[in-house]
Amino acid sequence: MHDLLNGATGRRMALAEYYSDFEHNFATAKEFWKLERGQAFAEPGDASWEAFDRGDWAESIRLLEERRTDLIAYHREVAAAGTRTYRIRIVELPLTPYLQWELNLLNIRDQTGGPIRVLRADDLGYLEAQDPLPEIYTMDEKVMYQAVYDEHGVLESARRFDEVELIRRCRSFIVDLYKHGEPIGDFFRREVSHLPPARPARRSIADDYLQITGRPGPIRS
Repeated sequence: MHDLLNGATGRRMALAEYYSDFEHNFATAKEFWKLERGQAFAEPGDASWEAFDRGDWAESIRLLEERRTDLIAYHREVAAAGTRTYRIRIVELPLTPYLQWELNLLNIRDQTGGPIRVLRADDLGYLEAQDPLPEIYTMDEKVMYQAVYDEHGVLESARRFDEVELIRRCRSFIVDLYKHGEPIGDFFRREVSHLPPARPARRSIADDYLQITGRPGPIRS
């Protein structure tokens, strides 16, 4: 497949600027479409992920369940604002420890009002003949972002795209993937629910990684 972004690089935004820009645009968006492709990330500032990274799976899952009430409230707020959100998660089997953790979170997101579908990487075929698909997300036709990660898999910055035709084409691409995806609940019951606790081979990053790098903590999204 040719380059989905058609060579566009967008405008790079530092995290603080990106977070502010994201929240401003999301507040008025009618449709949010997200494509998630990477199989291993690090999420400092997320208490459940931090417990997972320490090797405490039980505490990690407990914290995810504790988040359920907030996610219900969040999705109600988003729906009341007139915004519909959709995610398509690309997965490779066997699952990485990180993805096993994340699928538990995404399953709860789906159950609390944020529809998510899953698509096997094996089913992408020619779409990834050259490179893996990018991590992108659109808000209507007015803006698109691409997540940029550092060497440890931590969100470092984002790229913003404003070209309407590019955004329209990428959104249509994500929508098509979503249509071919499997509801995450079905995938979770078959491929994830029976798995033993996921344990990372080693700690991903230092406890104070955000302070070391001078980056802000994650926003509610």
